[in-house]
Amino acid sequence: MANQKELAQHLDLTDRQVRYLLADGILPTSRGNGGLNLQHCRLAYCRYLRGLNSGQVKAEAGDLVEDGIDPLVEYHLMIEKVRLTTAQAVAQEKKNEVMEQQLIPVEVATFVLSKVASHIASVLDTVPQKLRRKHPEMDPRHLESLEREIAVARNLAAEVGEKVPEFVDEYFEKYV
Repeated sequence: MANQKELAQHLDLTDRQVRYLLADGILPTSRGNGGLNLQHCRLAYCRYLRGLNSGQVKAEAGDLVEDGIDPLVEYHLMIEKVRLTTAQAVAQEKKNEVMEQQLIPVEVATFVLSKVASHIASVLDTVPQKLRRKHPEMDPRHLESLEREIAVARNLAAEVGEKVPEFVDEYFEKYV
C-alpha cells in the first residue's frame, strides 16, 4: 500500500497529476487508512493510457494542464489515424494492382525468370545432339567447343533467379 506521493513516484507522475486521476475516478481510491494499492493503480493507469491512445477515452481537463501528457493528444491521434488510413489505402491499391496483374512482386518475377531460364537451359542441352544428327561430318572438337559454350550459357541461365534482387537494386540505383 502506498500514499499519493509514493504512487506518483511509482507511475512517474507529479502529485497533482495523481490527485486529478484519483478525483476523476481513473485511479482506484484507497479504502480506509491503508493507502493506495500500487498494482491496482498501475493497471488502471495503463488501461487509461491505452484508452487515450485508441481514442476510447478522452483526456480529462486536469491531465491537459500537467507536464508529461501532451495537451494536443487528440490532434496527434487524428494525425496518426490519417497517416494509418493513407498507408492502408496505398497497400490496398498495390494489392489491387497485383490482382489485376499490373504490378508484379519481386518474388513472382524471380519465379517467372527462373522458369524461363530453366526452359532455355533445357533447349540449350539439346543443341549439340541436334547438330550431330544434322551434320555428322562436323569435327568432334568443334562440337566439344560448342558444348563448353552452351554449358557456360546454361550456368548463367541457372543463376538468373538468384540474381534478380541484385538486378532490382541496380535498376533502382540507375533509374529511380
